[in-house]
Formats: sequence, structure tokens, C-alpha cells
Amino acid sequence: MSDQDLIIQLRQVSKRFDRFAAVDDISLDIRRVEVFGLIGHNGAGKSTLFKMMLGLLSPSAGSIHIAGQPVFGAQAREVRRQVGYLPENVALWDNLSGLETLRFFARLKRIDPVECAPLLARVGLGEVGKRPVRAYSKGMRQRLGFAQALLGRPQVLFLDEPTTGLDPRAIHFFWETLAELRQQGLTIVLTSHILAELQHRVDRVAVMADGRLQALGTLPELRAAADLPLRVRLQPSPGAGAEQLARWLTTLPSDGQPPQRAARDGTLVLHAPRGAKRALLQHVLAAPELIADAQIDEPTLEDMFFGAPAAADGTEGAA
Repeated sequence: MSDQDLIIQLRQVSKRFDRFAAVDDISLDIRRVEVFGLIGHNGAGKSTLFKMMLGLLSPSAGSIHIAGQPVFGAQAREVRRQVGYLPENVALWDNLSGLETLRFFARLKRIDPVECAPLLARVGLGEVGKRPVRAYSKGMRQRLGFAQALLGRPQVLFLDEPTTGLDPRAIHFFWETLAELRQQGLTIVLTSHILAELQHRVDRVAVMADGRLQALGTLPELRAAADLPLRVRLQPSPGAGAEQLARWLTTLPSDGQPPQRAARDGTLVLHAPRGAKRALLQHVLAAPELIADAQIDEPTLEDMFFGAPAAADGTEGAA
């Protein structure tokens, strides 16, 4: 991959506070027009890494480039104008209206205020733009913060817990908007504690723990690296007897280890090795008189996160 395909490059980045290493020797490449997820427990170093990429904290060691330019250098101000940021907790002025708030940020960013009204409409606040922010719900404040992050049409958008306070309809609207922005060439870097929300919407995920990069890759790559078992749900046929099912279960392929079994409301739940997937499916299809239906669930991002998988490429570093 050439440097032209990359929008963010981190090389051996560390941040120390006295003897404590909040971020420890991270190298990472983020591709253009990619949705990149950064996850980790509280205290893993995500926020510190975010702030360094935004230019709010200088690294103790290493380098950070956005769009080929160093975040900390002579062109730092211009680089930061290419970046939008939505913090987890949006601090706004209650006495200003939504439109006045957005115009204030536009002046700070040296952006034509004419962008503000259409942007408010885009995030669903067009009809309440003249209301004071004190009358906004938490979800409306989050939308206003999102509009602020989009001012100036940035190349990279950093989102920290972006769906906090949003109702299900607003969350759906938010992800639809991000998909449109990506089609227009925007790169999106985000964190979220709602892992189920991320797993179908990100291209790659980085998992942080103790200030270090513990895993990096696409969801299939992380699944392969974690090697977690599949969850197989089997619905017995109406005429299947308990003894028949018991005998059939003893013949299931298991790569040398018998699958774990449990019964819930008549449904069999098996935990089978990933390597046994094809043989298991063939076995199920060959027994229609015993099994009426089958569902195979791959490990979720949440399963892998709590399972602390190894890095997908066998390293701790660049993609």
C-alpha cells in the first residue's frame, strides 16, 4: 500500500505522564475513506491517542501525520482544519441558539457562516435552529455537536462515543449520514462502547489495552485470530426422540474435542470449533428427520473484545 492510500500515519507514538505510559509505542496506518473503529476498556489509552491525533496533546515520542503533513509542525494549523471532532460530552452555551452556536464555531474555523443553516438541516435540526440550546434535549445537543464537527468539510472525522444520548431513530439517521459522508470521500475514526453497533459498520478495528495495540484487522481477520468457537443453534424436528438426538450428538464432528451442549426450550445450543463448521453443516443436512432448522452464529465483536484476541497480522503495529 502506498502512502497516497493512507490518510493517517502513526509511527512509534508514545505518551507518558511522569512514569505512567498512557500510550506505549503505537504504529498504525488508517486508510483513506475508511471507517476505523478504536475500542478498549476505560483507561486503555483511546482518549489520549485521539487527542494526539487531533493535535491537542503532543506525543512524548514518535510522529503523527494526517494527509501527509505532521500534526505538530509548521503546517499544524492547516492540518487541523482538515479534521472534525465530536467529543463524547458536548459542551455548549445554553443562551445561544443552535444556529448562533454553529456560526460561532464557523468563525473560529474561518469558515463561511453560510454553511451553517444547511448543515443544521442535514443533522435534523433545521426547524429548531433558532431555539436556545438550553431547550435542546441531550440527543439534540449531540446532533448540534455533530454539525460542528462537519463544518468546513473535513477530510477526517473523529467521533468519540457519537451515539451517546440518541434514540433509536436518531442512531439510524446518524449511521445513514456517516455512510453518505464516506461515499463523498470522508475518513471516519470512531470509538464506541456499544460494540454490537460497530461490528457491522467499520472496515477495521483496533483493540487497545494498557496503552498498547493488542489487535488490529477486519472482523473476519480478528475472528480467525481469536479462534473462538461457533455457536450453533439446532431446532429438533417434531418427531425426533431424545434418545435419537443423544446418539446423533455423539457422532458430531468436533476436531478431536466434543462440542459443548446445552438445551433451551427444546433448542440445542452447541459450541463447536471453527474448523468443524463445514463438516457440522454437512452432518446437519444429512439428518432432516432429526433437525428441522439450524443457525450458526459467528463470534461477535463483543465476544472477541472480552476474549482479548491476538493481533490479526501477528504483530502489534502497522496495518
